[in-house]
Amino acid sequence: QVQLAESGGGLVQAGDSLRLSCAASGRTSSMYARGWFRQAPGKEREFVAAISWSGGSTNYADSVKGRFTISRDNAKSTVYLRMNSLKPEDTAVYYCAARSSMWVSQNVAEFDYWGQGTQVTVSS
Repeated sequence: QVQLAESGGGLVQAGDSLRLSCAASGRTSSMYARGWFRQAPGKEREFVAAISWSGGSTNYADSVKGRFTISRDNAKSTVYLRMNSLKPEDTAVYYCAARSSMWVSQNVAEFDYWGQGTQVTVSS
């Protein structure tokens, strides 16, 4: 079992930056790919970014490409999401996830563990 805990959300203005963190605990010795998803009110959970266990492969949703950067520090069992040039449409609850595979995925159903989420609100 793996437990995930997100932090770093908040209320910012359009154009600002935020960095989300996701710390893992439990069976962190296994090689898990990690991802970030988000869910806005009334919408389905959507893929944001993912990173392989080694960090050598990343994948981004088109809507955040060039603005968001995912990274990881396996020594700390932590994954980060750096969000620049935030827009009001980025407002959502952001969830960290882990899958029992080394490789990236964009599919919600392929992730096995989820955090509780952290709210990001971007005002115009």
